[in-house]
Amino acid sequence: MERWLNEVLEDIKPVSEGLLVAAQARLDNLTKPKGSLGRLEELGKRFVAIRGDLDERVKGKVVFVFACDHGVTEEGVSAFPKEVTQQMVLNFLRGGAGINVISRFAGADVKVIDIGVDADLSHLESQGLIIRKVGYGTANIAKGPAMSRQQAIESIKVGYELAEEALNAGYNLFAVGEMGIGNTTPSSAVYAVMTGKEVEEVTGRGTGIDDETLKRKIEVVKRAVEVNKPDPSDPVDVLSKVGGFEIGGMLGVMLAGARLGVPVVVDGFISTASALLAVSLKKEVKDYLIFAHKSQAFGHETVLRHLGVEPLLDLGMRLGEGTGAVLGMWLTHLGEKILHEMATFDDAKVDRGEEV
Repeated sequence: MERWLNEVLEDIKPVSEGLLVAAQARLDNLTKPKGSLGRLEELGKRFVAIRGDLDERVKGKVVFVFACDHGVTEEGVSAFPKEVTQQMVLNFLRGGAGINVISRFAGADVKVIDIGVDADLSHLESQGLIIRKVGYGTANIAKGPAMSRQQAIESIKVGYELAEEALNAGYNLFAVGEMGIGNTTPSSAVYAVMTGKEVEEVTGRGTGIDDETLKRKIEVVKRAVEVNKPDPSDPVDVLSKVGGFEIGGMLGVMLAGARLGVPVVVDGFISTASALLAVSLKKEVKDYLIFAHKSQAFGHETVLRHLGVEPLLDLGMRLGEGTGAVLGMWLTHLGEKILHEMATFDDAKVDRGEEV
């Protein structure tokens, strides 16, 4: 497993500077003032450069929603019981969740993956659930490691393989999302360890807990870090000790995107924990990621600043599931269409005016 991960990381190369320059030249020749479509131009340029082909079009959009339970919920850190995870999985499969509505609008397919729900959901395979269970929920990080190192790499491999299968099936634009009651707690622990920030700076109310529960949650995150002593120089160690299977799954999609040349749109608080680990494993991964939005979840903006990225949107969202990421995927598709479908000055016989 370690050898497989090292081979993946070694194969990740920087995005082609030549294609970025060529795409910019095309954008600058379109019937508009240079740069006047702002970040939509950036998205179109990055899409083709990541894909390695100036003429590449978006052929298929998919969001991977990884579902996982967390043993730390027994510490009373969430406003909802863990059973809600499996209930929401069923809601996803029936098309009734926020991610379903937004994905239908954006023209994206939703793939729901049981990577660690604490229940046997095999009866839902016939309804479209993808079962790639690494375990029946993680262990309680307040008392010990969330998972073994082997399980951590296995969760990464699950995400990687699903992304690879999606590319082979014709999808060439990915987004990631998650569902897991209690998962803001391990994400806060990952944030604190990887950024060196105080736990209070990166731990918020999650699903809407009260002041007393927030205080308890902060103490639980501190205890998790103290008990497990994750090594920030080893992101796999951090994932195994204070992370979650869904965090590993999304991390695997990101590594696959970077190795295979597919843009991956990142959602909010939880998926940014995956991005933080992915970029720490290989800094070039950041160039393959598109950060969709600034979550309203407390601490997210702090980590975006740490990563040095500017998200596309700020809509006050904090649902998760990949909802913000799919909006970012839709905008990326629009950027690609601008690059390829707008007329050039010569095509339209429009005077360029004076170059500035």
